Amino acid sequence: MATALITGCNRGIGLEFVKQMLARGDRVLGACRNPQAALELNALTNGSDELKLFELDVSSQQSMEELPAALQGRPIDIFINNAGVYGPRDSVFGNVGTGDWIDVLQINSMAPMILTQLLIDNLRQGDGKKLAYITSKMGSIDDNKGGGSYVYRSSKAALNAVVKSIAVDLGNAGFSAAVLHPGWVLTDMGGPNALIDASTSVSGMLKVIDNLDAGNNGSFFNYDGGIIPW
Repeated sequence: MATALITGCNRGIGLEFVKQMLARGDRVLGACRNPQAALELNALTNGSDELKLFELDVSSQQSMEELPAALQGRPIDIFINNAGVYGPRDSVFGNVGTGDWIDVLQINSMAPMILTQLLIDNLRQGDGKKLAYITSKMGSIDDNKGGGSYVYRSSKAALNAVVKSIAVDLGNAGFSAAVLHPGWVLTDMGGPNALIDASTSVSGMLKVIDNLDAGNNGSFFNYDGGIIPW
C-alpha cells in the first residue's frame, strides 16, 4: 500500500487517479482548490481514512506553503502533480499577451517545482520516491508541427525542463521523476473530440508510475509507456 499525494484531484484526470488508486488499496492525499465543493471527490471519502482532502491553490504561494503543515509530517511515496490549466485558447501569433501567459506559467511550470521543494521532507520519508508530473505532448519541441498555442506549449515545455533537472538533482537520493502525457482525454480541458477516456489514460499512467526507477528516471512518457521526444 502506497501513499500518494495528487494535486488537481477534484475532476477529470486527477479525480480518476483518486478513484483508481483507492480501488487498488492505496492511500490518497487529495489536494484541490476547493475540496468542500468537489462533490464527487467528497463522496469517495465515505468515512474512510484512505482518502484525506486538503485545500491547495497552486496559483497562490501562501496556499502552497501551508500544505506541508496541513500534512502533519505524513510520508509521501508517490507525488502526482496533475493540477494544470490550458489558458487562452486563442494564443496564436499576434494575439499573445503577458498577463494570461504569466498565470499559466505559474500554475503549469513554477508551482510543480515549488511544491516539490516544499514537500521534499515528506517525500524523503516515503518509500516510493516516485515523482510524476502531468505534461502534454504539446510541450515537445520535436513534436511541434502545428505551431500556435504559444502559452500552453511553452508552459509544458518549461515543466519538462524543470522535471528533467529534478530527475538529475534528486536521482542520487533514490528519487525517480518523469513527465507523463495523458493522451487526448475526454475531460473539460480535452473537450468532446478527445480520443480516449480518463479511465484508459490513468490506468496506463499508473503502470508507468509503478515502473519508474533509476533506469528510466528523467523520461518523457506517453500514457501507454511509449517514449516521447523532447
